[in-house]
Amino acid sequence: MAGADVQGRFLWYDLMTTDPATAKAFYTQVVGWGTETWGGAGTPYDMWVAGHGPIGGVMQLPAEAQQAGAAPHWMAHIGVRDVDATVVQVQALGGAVVREPADIPDVGRFAVVTDPYGAMFSVYKPSGDMPRPEWPQRGDVSWHELMTGDVAGAFDFYAALFGWERTGEMDMGEAGVYQMYGQGGTMYGGMMKQAPAAWAFYVQVESADAAAERARGAGAQVLVEPMEVPGGDRVALFADPQGAVFGVHSRNA
Repeated sequence: MAGADVQGRFLWYDLMTTDPATAKAFYTQVVGWGTETWGGAGTPYDMWVAGHGPIGGVMQLPAEAQQAGAAPHWMAHIGVRDVDATVVQVQALGGAVVREPADIPDVGRFAVVTDPYGAMFSVYKPSGDMPRPEWPQRGDVSWHELMTGDVAGAFDFYAALFGWERTGEMDMGEAGVYQMYGQGGTMYGGMMKQAPAAWAFYVQVESADAAAERARGAGAQVLVEPMEVPGGDRVALFADPQGAVFGVHSRNA
C-alpha cells in the first residue's frame, strides 16, 4: 500500500513507554509478538513482529514528555497522501498539532495531531510499500476503538479527514450509540462516548480469556474483564505494567 492506497488506513502502531525492556517481555508473553531491531538512519528502533512481519515499534517515552504530563501510551499512524496538507485540514476541522510534519530518512513523513476532542494519533505517508493481509491475522491489531466526548462530531471529523464510512451502529442504552466505521467494505473499529478522549487498540489472539490471564499474571491491570460482544467474539481491555492501555480480541470460531 503506497501513495494514494494508504489513505485512511491504519499502518503502524507505536508504544511510547517508560520501560521498553519490560514492555517487550510483557507483550511477547501476552500476545505472542517477536521483536526485531531496525538499523536504519538514526537511533536503533525495536519493532513488534507478528506472523507476517513488523506491525509497529516500541520507544522510550522522552523525559520532557513525561515532565509535561505524558503517560505511557499506544499511538496509531494512519496513512495519508500528503502529510502537510492533512495537518492543515486537521486544524481547519478543529484539531490541533502536537508535532509538526517531519521526515524519517528511508521511512516516510509524519506528524502527530489530536482530533477536536483530544484523542491523539499520527498521520503518515510511508516512503515505500507497506503490505498487509487483507484481513487481520493473529498478532495484528484487529479493532480500533475511539473513546470520545462526542461520537457524532468525532465521526464527522475522521470522515472528512480520511474518508471513513459508517458501517453499523449499536444502541448501548444510557451509554449512547456505539458507532462502527470502516472504509471500502473493511470494518476498522468503533467509537463510543467516554472520557477522557483516547484511542484503544485490540490485538487479535487465539483466546481473549487466556490472554487476560497471562496479562494479569504479568502485572497488567484489567480494565474490562473478558466479555462477549455482538457476533460472539470476545474482548478484554488492560493497562500494561507501565500504564499503557491495550486490548485483546479473539474471533468466534
